[in-house]
Amino acid sequence: MSAYRFAWIYAFWIVFLICFDVAMSYYSEDQCSWRGSGLSQQQGSVEQISLHCSEGTLDWLYPTGALRLTLSPRLPYVAVGPGGSSSGLITACVKPSEQFHGAQLYLERDGVLELLVGDRLGTSAPPRVRCFSRLPGEKVALFLQATPHQDISRKIASFRYELRGDWSAQLSMDSNQVTSEDACRPCNNTEILMAVCTSDFVVRGNIRSVEDDDTLRAAVIKVSATRVFRQKYALFTSGNSRLTSQGEIRTLLQCGVKPGPGSFLFTGRVHFGEAWLGCAPRYKDFQEAYLKAKAAQQIPCELPID
Repeated sequence: MSAYRFAWIYAFWIVFLICFDVAMSYYSEDQCSWRGSGLSQQQGSVEQISLHCSEGTLDWLYPTGALRLTLSPRLPYVAVGPGGSSSGLITACVKPSEQFHGAQLYLERDGVLELLVGDRLGTSAPPRVRCFSRLPGEKVALFLQATPHQDISRKIASFRYELRGDWSAQLSMDSNQVTSEDACRPCNNTEILMAVCTSDFVVRGNIRSVEDDDTLRAAVIKVSATRVFRQKYALFTSGNSRLTSQGEIRTLLQCGVKPGPGSFLFTGRVHFGEAWLGCAPRYKDFQEAYLKAKAAQQIPCELPID
């Protein structure tokens, strides 16, 4: 192959990649996710991106220059639970992919940058979820800065994000921000009844075992669910048994959850596809509180209990 022909083919593929990546740079129809390429950016430019969902993804191929991402979710509820807040505080969490390469992710707050995720090139440790809070009206953004690399091929800075109108996401993902006393205290009756209405999952079941996951800094509660009242995703599946469903729920290590006898009502949130524990009273205690509140016409929602 002549040098001229090789140069022409090389130039063709560069132009093709640029055009292809420009075509892939888009918002999803519901403005939850963004995918684009640094090849379409001007040198030294900062591309402005705005997303408006409570969860989504960002994929930045061949990172060059920088991205500035603002998240303005339309949150449908404010939940009540351990550490819950009705002050309008928003908690956001980001989970980088295993192959988060070619960029660094910062939290931009009042013009000050705080590193959330570094370039994972050459890192074998599992990615850590990072969370932060935002007060109503406070201006924060996520800033992605490409790291200098001679070879930008196979570099993708990709992460998932979630936003909640309460503290529950932060409690389950980044325990450095709150005390274990706040995270692990039992729910009172008001919080339990509200959790039944607002949680991503509500199940009655027994604890089969509890295993520590030091990587996640979490305890994994293996549950046999005798009744699934509600679940946002297929967290508890029947498998070979028609009488019970099996599933896992995570909570903070410092809460010291131990296996024990008896039936519980498990409630909580789903974060990045995993169930995290909220309120978990013994079922007989929940049943007593529910029937008492129902008789007084003070239940926030109905639940078909036994």
